[in-house]
Amino acid sequence: MIKVALTGNIASGKSTVQNILEKMGFKVLDTDKVAHVLLDELDEVKETFKVYDVFEHGKISREKLGKLVFSNPDLKVILESIIHPVIKTKIFEFFDENKSETFLFVGIPLLFESDMLNIFDKSLLIYSDDNLREKRLISRNHFDVQYAHRRMSAQISQEEKKKLCDYVIYNNGTLEQLEESVKAFLYQLC
Repeated sequence: MIKVALTGNIASGKSTVQNILEKMGFKVLDTDKVAHVLLDELDEVKETFKVYDVFEHGKISREKLGKLVFSNPDLKVILESIIHPVIKTKIFEFFDENKSETFLFVGIPLLFESDMLNIFDKSLLIYSDDNLREKRLISRNHFDVQYAHRRMSAQISQEEKKKLCDYVIYNNGTLEQLEESVKAFLYQLC
């Protein structure tokens, strides 16, 4: 089994690549989705953030929590210290449940920030130009320019990640071009 970390900065197209791989029949764990579930499941998160205006209808609002932690780096560190160890456990469970697979992919945007590179055999970066990522955040997530920049700068730069990853797929074109790039990557991987 070859364990591949699939990473990319916000709005780079990582989820789209995950969807392409799933349609091709590969097993993919999306740690963003795992983290979203953990926000509701982990009492430690609720307890830690109960004094902040991050709840809606008794549940943590990801939008409100995001705005809070991306404007307060200390709170971001606290949140990550709660969630990242649980995500790591979920990744190992995913590996264990799918031992018979030749390739396993884990979408993990904070691969380097969470110090989890060492649990993977290979790493793939999905790279999109910053101006394109900004446009996606503004249209898709309805962020204003300032908040889009704050979210983009909260991660290690794409240029730095490029040096650390085994493979890079550039996602600056059409969906068809991205699909062809994924096929070319899989050919290299095999």
